[in-house]
Amino acid sequence: APTAGCCTVSDAEDARRVAAQLDIPYYVLDYTEEFRDGVVERFIGDYASGRTPNPCIECNRTVKFDRLLGRLDEFGCDVLVTGHHARTRQIDDAWVLLRAADRAKDQSYVLSMLTQTELSRIRFPVGELTKPQVRRVAAGMGMRTARKPESMEICFVGDGDYREFLEANAPEVFNPGELVDTAGNVVGTHRGIVDFTVGQRRGLGAPAAGEPRFVIRIDAESNTVVLGSREELEVTELALTQVTGTNGQVPQGVVMAQYRAHGEAVAATLDGTTLRFAEPQKAIAAGQTVAFYHDDRVLGGAFIASASP
Repeated sequence: APTAGCCTVSDAEDARRVAAQLDIPYYVLDYTEEFRDGVVERFIGDYASGRTPNPCIECNRTVKFDRLLGRLDEFGCDVLVTGHHARTRQIDDAWVLLRAADRAKDQSYVLSMLTQTELSRIRFPVGELTKPQVRRVAAGMGMRTARKPESMEICFVGDGDYREFLEANAPEVFNPGELVDTAGNVVGTHRGIVDFTVGQRRGLGAPAAGEPRFVIRIDAESNTVVLGSREELEVTELALTQVTGTNGQVPQGVVMAQYRAHGEAVAATLDGTTLRFAEPQKAIAAGQTVAFYHDDRVLGGAFIASASP
Protein backbone atom coordinates (compact mmCIF):
# COMPACT_ATOMS: atom_id res chain seq x y z
CA ALA A 1 0.00 0.00 0.00
CA PRO A 2 1.19 3.58 -0.58
CA THR A 3 3.01 5.26 2.31
CA ALA A 4 2.51 8.83 1.06
CA GLY A 5 -0.03 10.76 -0.95
CA CYS A 6 -3.81 10.45 -0.72
CA CYS A 7 -4.31 6.67 -0.69
CA THR A 8 -2.48 5.35 2.39
CA VAL A 9 -3.74 2.91 4.98
CA SER A 10 -3.96 5.78 7.48
CA ASP A 11 -6.18 7.69 5.00
CA ALA A 12 -8.51 4.70 4.83
CA GLU A 13 -8.60 4.54 8.62
CA ASP A 14 -9.39 8.27 8.80
CA ALA A 15 -12.28 7.73 6.38
CA ARG A 16 -13.57 4.82 8.46
CA ARG A 17 -13.52 6.89 11.64
CA VAL A 18 -15.27 9.85 9.99
CA ALA A 19 -17.95 7.53 8.56
CA ALA A 20 -18.51 6.05 12.02
CA GLN A 21 -18.76 9.53 13.52
CA LEU A 22 -21.33 10.55 10.90
CA ASP A 23 -23.14 7.21 11.23
CA ILE A 24 -22.96 6.40 7.53
CA PRO A 25 -21.99 3.08 5.90
CA TYR A 26 -18.31 2.56 5.11
CA TYR A 27 -17.10 0.34 2.27
CA VAL A 28 -13.66 -0.47 0.90
CA LEU A 29 -13.57 -1.17 -2.85
CA ASP A 30 -10.51 -2.73 -4.47
CA TYR A 31 -9.55 -1.08 -7.76
CA THR A 32 -5.89 -2.10 -7.65
CA GLU A 33 -5.87 -3.63 -11.13
CA GLU A 34 -7.81 -0.76 -12.73
CA PHE A 35 -5.50 1.76 -11.10
CA ARG A 36 -2.40 -0.10 -12.18
CA ASP A 37 -3.58 -0.54 -15.77
CA GLY A 38 -5.18 2.88 -16.27
CA VAL A 39 -2.91 5.12 -14.20
CA VAL A 40 0.44 3.55 -13.32
CA GLU A 41 1.09 1.80 -16.64
CA ARG A 42 0.10 4.93 -18.56
CA PHE A 43 2.42 7.00 -16.34
CA ILE A 44 5.32 4.70 -17.22
CA GLY A 45 4.40 4.59 -20.90
CA ASP A 46 4.07 8.36 -21.18
CA TYR A 47 7.52 9.01 -19.74
CA ALA A 48 9.00 6.29 -21.97
CA SER A 49 7.41 8.06 -24.96
CA GLY A 50 8.80 11.49 -24.09
CA ARG A 51 5.56 12.81 -22.62
CA THR A 52 4.97 14.32 -19.17
CA PRO A 53 1.87 12.67 -17.65
CA ASN A 54 -0.62 13.91 -15.07
CA PRO A 55 -1.62 10.75 -13.17
CA CYS A 56 -4.25 12.55 -11.06
CA ILE A 57 -6.26 13.29 -14.20
CA GLU A 58 -6.02 9.66 -15.31
CA CYS A 59 -7.14 8.53 -11.86
CA ASN A 60 -10.20 10.78 -12.16
CA ARG A 61 -10.89 9.52 -15.66
CA THR A 62 -10.42 5.78 -15.20
CA VAL A 63 -11.23 5.15 -11.54
CA LYS A 64 -13.13 7.88 -9.70
CA PHE A 65 -15.51 8.96 -12.45
CA ASP A 66 -15.72 5.69 -14.35
CA ARG A 67 -15.61 2.67 -12.07
CA LEU A 68 -17.17 4.40 -9.05
CA LEU A 69 -20.01 5.94 -11.03
CA GLY A 70 -20.73 2.49 -12.40
CA ARG A 71 -21.38 1.23 -8.86
CA LEU A 72 -23.94 3.86 -7.75
CA ASP A 73 -27.01 1.74 -8.43
CA GLU A 74 -25.44 -1.24 -6.71
CA PHE A 75 -25.15 0.78 -3.49
CA GLY A 76 -28.52 2.47 -3.88
CA CYS A 77 -26.93 5.91 -4.43
CA ASP A 78 -28.26 8.77 -6.53
CA VAL A 79 -25.01 10.74 -6.83
CA LEU A 80 -21.27 10.43 -6.26
CA VAL A 81 -19.89 13.03 -3.85
CA THR A 82 -16.16 13.80 -3.79
CA GLY A 83 -13.95 16.32 -2.01
CA HIS A 84 -12.72 18.10 -5.13
CA HIS A 85 -12.56 21.89 -4.97
CA ALA A 86 -14.90 22.63 -7.87
CA ARG A 87 -18.59 23.45 -8.27
CA THR A 88 -21.51 22.26 -10.38
CA ARG A 89 -24.77 23.99 -11.28
CA GLN A 90 -27.83 22.80 -13.15
CA ILE A 91 -28.88 25.44 -15.67
CA ASP A 92 -32.04 24.50 -17.55
CA ASP A 93 -31.44 20.89 -18.59
CA ALA A 94 -27.63 20.97 -18.50
CA TRP A 95 -25.02 20.61 -15.77
CA VAL A 96 -22.24 23.22 -15.66
CA LEU A 97 -18.78 22.73 -14.15
CA LEU A 98 -17.31 25.80 -12.44
CA ARG A 99 -14.12 26.80 -10.67
CA ALA A 100 -14.11 26.46 -6.87
CA ALA A 101 -15.10 29.26 -4.53
CA ASP A 102 -11.53 29.08 -3.18
CA ARG A 103 -9.56 29.98 -6.30
CA ALA A 104 -6.26 29.07 -4.62
CA LYS A 105 -7.48 25.46 -4.17
CA ASP A 106 -9.41 25.18 -7.45
CA GLN A 107 -9.24 21.68 -8.99
CA SER A 108 -11.52 22.18 -11.97
CA TYR A 109 -8.50 21.77 -14.27
CA VAL A 110 -8.20 18.06 -13.37
CA LEU A 111 -11.95 17.61 -13.93
CA SER A 112 -12.09 19.20 -17.37
CA MET A 113 -12.62 15.83 -19.09
CA LEU A 114 -16.04 15.36 -17.45
CA THR A 115 -19.14 15.38 -19.65
CA GLN A 116 -22.87 15.60 -18.99
CA THR A 117 -22.96 11.86 -18.30
CA GLU A 118 -20.70 12.27 -15.28
CA LEU A 119 -21.64 15.79 -14.18
CA SER A 120 -25.31 14.89 -13.81
CA ARG A 121 -24.41 12.35 -11.11
CA ILE A 122 -21.56 14.14 -9.28
CA ARG A 123 -21.57 16.71 -6.48
CA PHE A 124 -18.66 18.73 -5.07
CA PRO A 125 -19.90 20.25 -1.78
CA VAL A 126 -16.54 21.53 -0.48
CA GLY A 127 -16.08 23.47 -3.71
CA GLU A 128 -18.61 25.96 -2.39
CA LEU A 129 -16.32 26.75 0.57
CA THR A 130 -12.82 28.05 1.11
CA LYS A 131 -10.28 25.65 2.62
CA PRO A 132 -10.30 27.46 5.99
CA GLN A 133 -14.10 27.19 6.04
CA VAL A 134 -13.91 23.46 5.35
CA ARG A 135 -11.47 23.02 8.24
CA ARG A 136 -13.68 25.07 10.58
CA VAL A 137 -16.72 22.93 9.73
CA ALA A 138 -14.73 19.75 10.34
CA ALA A 139 -13.33 21.10 13.62
CA GLY A 140 -16.81 22.11 14.74
CA MET A 141 -17.93 18.51 14.24
CA GLY A 142 -14.94 17.21 16.18
CA MET A 143 -13.39 15.42 13.20
CA ARG A 144 -9.81 14.26 13.65
CA THR A 145 -9.06 15.21 10.03
CA ALA A 146 -9.85 18.92 10.56
CA ARG A 147 -6.17 19.88 10.65
CA LYS A 148 -4.80 17.03 8.59
CA PRO A 149 -1.98 18.22 6.27
CA GLU A 150 -2.73 18.32 2.57
CA SER A 151 -1.33 15.68 0.25
CA MET A 152 0.75 16.97 -2.67
CA GLU A 153 2.68 13.86 -3.76
CA ILE A 154 1.84 11.38 -6.49
CA CYS A 155 0.29 8.65 -4.34
CA PHE A 156 2.05 5.66 -5.94
CA VAL A 157 5.41 7.45 -6.11
CA GLY A 158 5.40 8.48 -2.45
CA ASP A 159 8.02 10.75 -0.93
CA GLY A 160 10.67 9.96 -3.53
CA ASP A 161 11.33 11.31 -7.00
CA TYR A 162 9.36 9.84 -9.92
CA ARG A 163 12.69 8.72 -11.43
CA GLU A 164 13.28 6.48 -8.40
CA PHE A 165 9.86 4.94 -8.96
CA LEU A 166 10.66 4.27 -12.61
CA GLU A 167 14.06 2.78 -11.73
CA ALA A 168 12.44 0.40 -9.26
CA ASN A 169 9.38 -0.54 -11.31
CA ALA A 170 10.32 -0.08 -14.98
CA PRO A 171 14.13 -0.07 -15.36
CA GLU A 172 13.72 -1.01 -19.02
CA VAL A 173 12.60 2.56 -19.85
CA PHE A 174 16.12 3.89 -19.19
CA ASN A 175 17.83 3.84 -22.59
CA PRO A 176 21.01 5.95 -22.98
CA GLY A 177 21.03 8.53 -25.75
CA GLU A 178 22.31 11.94 -26.81
CA LEU A 179 21.71 15.52 -25.73
CA VAL A 180 21.69 17.84 -28.73
CA ASP A 181 21.24 21.56 -29.28
CA THR A 182 18.62 22.98 -31.63
CA ALA A 183 21.15 22.89 -34.47
CA GLY A 184 21.61 19.14 -34.01
CA ASN A 185 25.06 19.30 -32.42
CA VAL A 186 25.73 16.68 -29.76
CA VAL A 187 26.44 18.40 -26.43
CA GLY A 188 26.24 15.45 -24.04
CA THR A 189 24.65 12.13 -23.25
CA HIS A 190 21.80 10.95 -21.04
CA ARG A 191 20.79 7.69 -19.38
CA GLY A 192 17.18 7.90 -20.59
CA ILE A 193 14.64 10.44 -21.86
CA VAL A 194 12.49 9.62 -18.81
CA ASP A 195 14.86 11.81 -16.77
CA PHE A 196 13.61 14.93 -18.54
CA THR A 197 10.60 17.15 -19.06
CA VAL A 198 10.16 20.21 -21.26
CA GLY A 199 11.34 23.37 -19.50
CA GLN A 200 13.75 21.52 -17.21
CA ARG A 201 16.96 23.43 -16.46
CA ARG A 202 18.75 21.52 -13.72
CA GLY A 203 20.37 18.12 -13.92
CA LEU A 204 20.75 18.15 -17.69
CA GLY A 205 24.18 16.56 -17.80
CA ALA A 206 25.52 18.97 -20.43
CA PRO A 207 28.47 21.36 -19.96
CA ALA A 208 27.76 25.05 -19.39
CA ALA A 209 27.21 27.02 -22.60
CA GLY A 210 27.50 30.60 -21.39
CA GLU A 211 23.75 30.96 -20.92
CA PRO A 212 21.18 28.75 -19.21
CA ARG A 213 20.07 25.71 -21.17
CA PHE A 214 16.59 24.21 -21.01
CA VAL A 215 14.92 21.09 -22.34
CA ILE A 216 13.15 22.32 -25.47
CA ARG A 217 11.92 19.04 -26.89
CA ILE A 218 12.10 15.28 -26.23
CA ASP A 219 12.30 13.05 -29.29
CA ALA A 220 11.39 9.50 -28.31
CA GLU A 221 11.91 8.13 -31.83
CA SER A 222 15.58 9.15 -31.95
CA ASN A 223 15.98 8.90 -28.14
CA THR A 224 17.40 12.42 -28.01
CA VAL A 225 16.79 15.40 -25.73
CA VAL A 226 16.98 18.81 -27.40
CA LEU A 227 18.41 21.67 -25.34
CA GLY A 228 18.10 25.38 -26.09
CA SER A 229 17.68 28.89 -24.73
CA ARG A 230 14.80 30.31 -22.73
CA GLU A 231 13.52 32.03 -25.87
CA GLU A 232 13.39 28.68 -27.67
CA LEU A 233 10.88 27.44 -25.10
CA GLU A 234 8.21 29.68 -26.62
CA VAL A 235 5.07 27.97 -27.93
CA THR A 236 2.35 29.51 -30.09
CA GLU A 237 0.33 26.43 -31.04
CA LEU A 238 -0.70 23.06 -29.61
CA ALA A 239 -1.88 19.91 -31.36
CA LEU A 240 -4.52 18.20 -29.23
CA THR A 241 -6.08 14.76 -28.83
CA GLN A 242 -9.18 13.51 -26.98
CA VAL A 243 -10.88 16.90 -27.00
CA THR A 244 -14.07 16.85 -24.92
CA GLY A 245 -16.76 19.34 -23.93
CA THR A 246 -18.56 19.51 -20.60
CA ASN A 247 -21.86 20.29 -22.32
CA GLY A 248 -21.55 17.39 -24.76
CA GLN A 249 -20.17 19.52 -27.60
CA VAL A 250 -16.50 20.21 -28.25
CA PRO A 251 -15.80 23.91 -27.64
CA GLN A 252 -14.57 26.03 -30.54
CA GLY A 253 -13.39 29.59 -31.06
CA VAL A 254 -12.01 31.97 -28.45
CA VAL A 255 -11.39 30.38 -25.04
CA MET A 256 -9.25 30.89 -21.97
CA ALA A 257 -6.81 27.97 -21.87
CA GLN A 258 -5.08 26.62 -18.76
CA TYR A 259 -2.25 24.17 -19.45
CA ARG A 260 -0.87 23.72 -15.91
CA ALA A 261 -2.75 22.55 -12.83
CA HIS A 262 -1.88 25.69 -10.88
CA GLY A 263 -1.28 28.05 -13.80
CA GLU A 264 -3.34 30.94 -15.06
CA ALA A 265 -5.67 30.62 -18.03
CA VAL A 266 -4.56 32.57 -21.11
CA ALA A 267 -6.37 33.71 -24.23
CA ALA A 268 -6.38 31.28 -27.15
CA THR A 269 -8.42 30.12 -30.13
CA LEU A 270 -9.54 26.52 -30.46
CA ASP A 271 -9.93 25.28 -34.02
CA GLY A 272 -10.76 21.58 -34.09
CA THR A 273 -7.75 19.86 -32.56
CA THR A 274 -5.48 22.91 -32.82
CA LEU A 275 -5.11 25.52 -30.09
CA ARG A 276 -3.44 28.84 -30.97
CA PHE A 277 -2.36 31.22 -28.23
CA ALA A 278 -2.95 34.97 -28.48
CA GLU A 279 0.52 35.47 -26.96
CA PRO A 280 3.47 33.02 -26.99
CA GLN A 281 3.66 30.72 -23.96
CA LYS A 282 6.67 28.87 -22.54
CA ALA A 283 7.60 25.28 -21.73
CA ILE A 284 4.46 23.29 -22.53
CA ALA A 285 4.95 19.53 -22.38
CA ALA A 286 3.24 16.87 -24.45
CA GLY A 287 1.15 14.54 -22.29
CA GLN A 288 -0.26 17.30 -20.12
CA THR A 289 -3.87 18.45 -20.14
CA VAL A 290 -5.23 21.79 -21.31
CA ALA A 291 -8.56 22.96 -19.90
CA PHE A 292 -10.83 25.48 -21.62
CA TYR A 293 -12.73 28.17 -19.71
CA HIS A 294 -15.15 31.03 -20.15
CA ASP A 295 -14.86 33.09 -16.97
CA ASP A 296 -15.31 30.49 -14.17
CA ARG A 297 -17.10 27.98 -16.38
CA VAL A 298 -15.21 24.93 -17.62
CA LEU A 299 -15.94 24.35 -21.30
CA GLY A 300 -13.91 21.17 -21.75
CA GLY A 301 -10.41 19.79 -21.98
CA ALA A 302 -7.90 17.87 -24.09
CA PHE A 303 -4.55 16.13 -24.03
CA ILE A 304 -1.56 17.93 -25.51
CA ALA A 305 -0.06 15.83 -28.31
CA SER A 306 2.66 18.31 -29.31
CA ALA A 307 3.67 21.96 -29.06
CA SER A 308 4.97 24.19 -31.87
CA PRO A 309 6.91 27.49 -31.77
